[in-house]
Amino acid sequence: MNKIELVLKGYSLFTAEILYHLPDHPRLLQSFVWQDLDLAPKHPVLQRFLDFWESSLDGKIHSVRVADKPLIHPNEFANLRGVLQLQ
Repeated sequence: MNKIELVLKGYSLFTAEILYHLPDHPRLLQSFVWQDLDLAPKHPVLQRFLDFWESSLDGKIHSVRVADKPLIHPNEFANLRGVLQLQ
């Protein structure tokens, strides 16, 4: 499925700031910013990424902060009154 189809199905641009403990220095926190199209409120794409992180990476997650921005608003749609075809 392409990005336009996802947006039309209700997906929004989500940004997550992930704070995690450095593996070699567990008292220090590092920030990682992740961004992708995802579907609120369950966030399946972000959840898959966080599951991957927990199972494959050494840095333990401290916290995740999420923000979203809808890409298309209902007032951006307009009725098409005609078609002009140029050849």
